[in-house]
Amino acid sequence: MADEALFQFLHNELIQYVYKSSEHGEMENGRCITKLENMGFRVGQGLIERFTRDTARFKDELDVMKFVCKDFWTCVFKKQIDNLRTNHQGIYVLQDNKFRLLTQLSAGKQYLEHAPKYLAFTCGLVRGGLANLGVKSIVTAEVSVMPACKFQVMIQKM
Repeated sequence: MADEALFQFLHNELIQYVYKSSEHGEMENGRCITKLENMGFRVGQGLIERFTRDTARFKDELDVMKFVCKDFWTCVFKKQIDNLRTNHQGIYVLQDNKFRLLTQLSAGKQYLEHAPKYLAFTCGLVRGGLANLGVKSIVTAEVSVMPACKFQVMIQKM
């Protein structure tokens, strides 16, 4: 419980630091999101390296995605992804119906515009973890109803 609160506090402070250290125009908003995603990418690389140290190699990208949804997500957010879907052509949708980093925000529609800055770090986290497992990807997130969100992972063939 305490480590969860610390992670949420650190995440919120990270967002505040990135946004306060820049001028706040529309162009700067994109740079801040990119900076948060890059931070998440590096953290994801390190975490996945530590978590997979004693696991067997994965046979395909579906196994990698299952590992991310079950083990990796559980280690970071203390719960599994609620739903994993794929079209079997390199696109995966990970759905979290109660995403921990959005539960602190009100469920009102007026806060939807702030959701991207709370999801950027996690997009980078997933992308970094996948990259360290040899899966190059593009990860995007969308929120239609708070605090549920969907992460879309598009696998890029090398």
